[in-house]
Amino acid sequence: GPMADTQYILPNDIGVSSLDCREAFRLLSPTERLYAHHLSRAAWYGGLAVLLQTSPEAPYIYALLSRLFRAQDPDQLRQHALAEGLTEEEYQAFLVYAAGVYSNMGNYKSFGDTKFVPNLPKEKLEQVILGSEAAQQHPEEVRGLWQTCGELMFSLEPRLRHLGLGKEPSLDSEMTSKLKSYEFRGSPFQVTRGDYAPILQKVVEQLEKAKVYAANSHQGQMLAQYIESFTQGSIEAHKRGSRFWIQDKGPIVESYIGFIESYRDPFGSRGEFEGFVAVVNKAMSAKFERLVASAEQLLKELPWPPAFEKDKFLTPDFTSLDVLTFAGSGIPAGINIPNYDDLRQTEGFKNVSLGNVLAVAYATQREKLTFLEEDDKDLYILWKGPSFDVQVGLHELLGHGSGKLFVQDEKGAFNFDQETVINPETGEQIQSWYRSGETWDSKFSTIASSYEECRAESVGLYLCLHPEVLEIFGFEGADAEDVIYVNWLNMVRAGLLALEFYTPEASNWRQAHMQARFVILRVLLEAGEGLVTITPTTGSDGRPDARVRLDRSKIRSVGKPALERFLRRLQVLKSTGDVAGGRALYEGYAAVTDAPPECFLTLRDTVLLRKESRKLIVQPNTRLEDSDVQLLEYEASAAGLIRSFSERFPEDGPELEEILTQLATADARFWKGPSEAPSGQA
Repeated sequence: GPMADTQYILPNDIGVSSLDCREAFRLLSPTERLYAHHLSRAAWYGGLAVLLQTSPEAPYIYALLSRLFRAQDPDQLRQHALAEGLTEEEYQAFLVYAAGVYSNMGNYKSFGDTKFVPNLPKEKLEQVILGSEAAQQHPEEVRGLWQTCGELMFSLEPRLRHLGLGKEPSLDSEMTSKLKSYEFRGSPFQVTRGDYAPILQKVVEQLEKAKVYAANSHQGQMLAQYIESFTQGSIEAHKRGSRFWIQDKGPIVESYIGFIESYRDPFGSRGEFEGFVAVVNKAMSAKFERLVASAEQLLKELPWPPAFEKDKFLTPDFTSLDVLTFAGSGIPAGINIPNYDDLRQTEGFKNVSLGNVLAVAYATQREKLTFLEEDDKDLYILWKGPSFDVQVGLHELLGHGSGKLFVQDEKGAFNFDQETVINPETGEQIQSWYRSGETWDSKFSTIASSYEECRAESVGLYLCLHPEVLEIFGFEGADAEDVIYVNWLNMVRAGLLALEFYTPEASNWRQAHMQARFVILRVLLEAGEGLVTITPTTGSDGRPDARVRLDRSKIRSVGKPALERFLRRLQVLKSTGDVAGGRALYEGYAAVTDAPPECFLTLRDTVLLRKESRKLIVQPNTRLEDSDVQLLEYEASAAGLIRSFSERFPEDGPELEEILTQLATADARFWKGPSEAPSGQA
């Protein structure tokens, strides 16, 4: 039949990258490795709950795939599939689908919540499954799994295309009448617990083992509370664990685990399970520490008067970690947790950048590097990583760490000298400031986070021109110039790519940091003199394309003064709490129109046309051999990703599949009317 709409498939040439944490792992002590290993096991076990949280069919699909690939690895199954009459393309499409299910812990994309289906005819996939080694060994079970999930695996019926609430089904009265229940607004409700008990039992066993290797009492108490939370179902215990977690400052092995993020839940309240283990990147941390040590000097280089700078530099809470394990529906590039607001107010939070995830996000194959000139592509590939490290350090530490807010406290006292401080934009004394109880977020509300991202990104672009900064990161001479060029070029390209996140219908931006990059692109275009040019072209496929160019010789002479003026305005408006001025400036640059010469709305169509699918990420496994922890790495391909999952649960794979199908079958009655639910003969 006709292939699915491309929105609902993963392309055969989808990017697949391996998460590199070999160096960070190598630097761990034997005890730290054991601690990391057991926490990783806990995370991987818990991550299986996401299958049950995603869709009725996901647990069955996972169980089916796991059986297939346990009996035959991707290469062995390929021989069988080709013999059954599949083409190489069709078999590859199946591998990509399987890899996608493992990566997203379900058959919906974790970013965007869109369903994806196999990009090959259903009959052909059925032949492969029913003729597989797994089906010959266990014909009943494999056939049962396929009967339970085959239809739903391929269905693109409108209600199934995206996660979200449909019309609410009526309660199944037979069930409620049997259970003791609460009355609420005339409806009966029953509160139960234990949904994921057999999965969480395995999580708890691993947390108990990890506790033996904890580095300090904070970690030990944190794990004790998590164990309590997962055993009893107590949110309060998870909060207490999170409090100990925040107090465990700068550990070598960092982790967090539980039902954390609620943005996938249509009600916006139920947490999706995730668990991660990450390791301090000691080499990167040393560079960031040197940057902090030079902060007092470097802040003097910023283009605003000393009165607009804090009296003493306060280092923002920021750590760069390399992920060893991230189990759940997807891997973010950074985290800012916990999500409990009361804890954030009293105890604080942790702001963590996941360095090796960022490295994957930016490592692009040459043929997928959109919108760049051919001769820029080689430089870009060579210097993207290093320039990114410089930009992240400057952005997080000196960007967010710089600048002062002018405040009048509840007693009427000012934190600046009203007589002598002059606004460099007006030449007059300071006319506005923050009153007691006002904050940056409360005053600038809807633009606050994007404006601040833009200020931090601009500080990075501005300070990367400083030789001392590049020296800290180990670059000088021609190499330093290349790092600067690629950092600026990347910002210009990122500003163009950001258009994907603008919604013309609502005239709004869906992501703060994307909007911030577009604003910087506008500022650099406005600088004129050919510093930045965007040229519409036609691609080799005859469809619209574009090229961005940055004139390297004009970065300092044209780019720097333009950025300097813009950055000074951003800071002065922020310091003085001038919301009207800040909005006018920022929203002016953030407006997307089709006005020439750039015609951004037309360019947005080109950006959407050339958009690359989100990469799949292959993660390593850790294995305990005697008392030694080994790191097992896999190739960056769909087959490598599948192998990593086939080897993830060597002791209890079949038992886990049994647990998942049992839990899914127990849940089935809640998904639809009892007659239509997957029957789960498996």
